[in-house]
Amino acid sequence: MTAPTRFRPKTAMVLAAGRGKRMRPITATTPKPLVSVSGRSLIDRVLDRLVEVGVETAVVNVHYLADLVEVHVGKRVRPAIVVSDERRRLLDTGGGVVKALDALGSEPFYHLNSDSIWIEGARPNLQVLAERWDPERMDAMLMLASTVSSVGYEGIGDFEMDKAGVLSRRAERTVAPFVYAGAAIIDPKVFAGFEAEPFSLNVIFDRLIASGRLYGMRMDGIWLHVGTPEAIGEAEAKIALSAA
Repeated sequence: MTAPTRFRPKTAMVLAAGRGKRMRPITATTPKPLVSVSGRSLIDRVLDRLVEVGVETAVVNVHYLADLVEVHVGKRVRPAIVVSDERRRLLDTGGGVVKALDALGSEPFYHLNSDSIWIEGARPNLQVLAERWDPERMDAMLMLASTVSSVGYEGIGDFEMDKAGVLSRRAERTVAPFVYAGAAIIDPKVFAGFEAEPFSLNVIFDRLIASGRLYGMRMDGIWLHVGTPEAIGEAEAKIALSAA
């Protein structure tokens, strides 16, 4: 499945506002986006991926220990950083995007969790995601990882995917083959009618599933789910092994 044009998102939304409760006690004093894995912060790893695929501007939302995150990302030269301030009220994964829409522009954009890191396969996954983007068929395309082979993930998965890439939710009392790896391309038009109020991006995903316009791409490489202090060591070991 290849898109008819070589579309490349120039903007990205990076979610960096969460409290990182499962990462305590580290996050008592360090916001999760600034947690270091193999000598580099989680958010810098995400922003580096965006630079590699030509993103020019990244909108980073902040809430918990916001000053630390804002100062840190402000030191970067690329991509250009726009801070979306949620200090007074955390808007969740959906409302945070609505607040940032003016800075994101009218074209489809990358949407990444600030703790979504992975070891690449043969080609950059974000590049492949863009190459497979087809606005005639989809309004969002999610990067998916294997439920059973991802590092640090112990859940039961999120999605089923058919041969065309169309997604559906995991059936009750089953284990789904794919977990959302925290990276996507989203058309901003899907947020029409929503206010900058707290709501989950899953509301958008479920609407798109109902209309058959939520697609997925199985990532190449290994997803590193760094959700707990223990997972840091697992991720570092896998990164060291991949570099050997």
